[in-house]
Amino acid sequence: MKNQTHVTLRHAAFGAALLASLAAAHAAAALPGEGITVKPVRSSLAEESFQTQLVVRGLQRLGYTVEPTSEIEPATAHVAVANGDATFMANHWTGLHDAYYANSGGDAKLWHKGVYIRGAVQGYLIDRKTAQEHHIDNLGQLTDPKIAKLFDTDGDGKADLTGCTPGWGCELLVENHLTAYKLRDTVTHKQGNYPALMADTIQRYKAGKSILYYTWTPYWVSAELVPGKDVVWLQVPFSSAPGGKKIDTTLPNGKNYGTLPSEQWITANKAFIDKNPAAAKLFELMQLPIADINEENLRMRAGEDKPADIARHTDGWIAAHQKEFDGWIAQAMAAAKSD
Repeated sequence: MKNQTHVTLRHAAFGAALLASLAAAHAAAALPGEGITVKPVRSSLAEESFQTQLVVRGLQRLGYTVEPTSEIEPATAHVAVANGDATFMANHWTGLHDAYYANSGGDAKLWHKGVYIRGAVQGYLIDRKTAQEHHIDNLGQLTDPKIAKLFDTDGDGKADLTGCTPGWGCELLVENHLTAYKLRDTVTHKQGNYPALMADTIQRYKAGKSILYYTWTPYWVSAELVPGKDVVWLQVPFSSAPGGKKIDTTLPNGKNYGTLPSEQWITANKAFIDKNPAAAKLFELMQLPIADINEENLRMRAGEDKPADIARHTDGWIAAHQKEFDGWIAQAMAAAKSD
């Protein structure tokens, strides 16, 4: 009797273990992204890795297989996502990338819903000392050769504007403004690797020289050169947008810095979204505060810029916002089940 009981209990334990194993296997198989591969893209700006990797983590929790992120500049990235050569990008800027979105097929081939990052700003700045000494507060003042020469770094008599990497959306904006405000004869748009150009600009500032540059937030530059303390934003003579687009960039306070505060979207391939309601819900729900990006970008600036560092930053953010992150996943799972 004792042996029979022992055998029965052993069979019961085996059965329970089998059921648990089957249940676990079923749960794993039930993940909505199981067997589906996702291809993320971002620009060559390394500081966009953090916001991209956060989305990657969410997709992985849903069971998707995510390939390493490819670096493609925004104009080409929109085309790649639209054509299905890539799945999503986490750094579409409203206003700045509108033309890229439209020219890649618009809503017929691309998709977005919800706002990932709010309140991003961009524009032109000069050092505070030069601004105060020469009473400069508007980019249009650089039509004056004497004013422009203050920012000459190569001896040709023209102001040197540290600008945007070729292929970025801000390149179109700056080039449009140089023409619209008749600055071609007095200002040179210095282009290349933006982080390297800005590192040189910061060194000139530290050496007491006048500087003129274009930047945006979220990014580490405004933590190194603090607006209002080290540098000042320049207004523009009037509103002007690339491609002749009609837009009024005047703020409620009457000031005009040439751009409006922007949103950043997670933009995805529409065909992928139509077949993946879980991913769609995740993309819709995710939100990342600008302050958190600035903080992470500063850590990169301080040397924590390797893939392992960014992975640690991403995991740390999730741990600090676990309840919110888990909520996104739960709602994404529910969207898949209700589809």
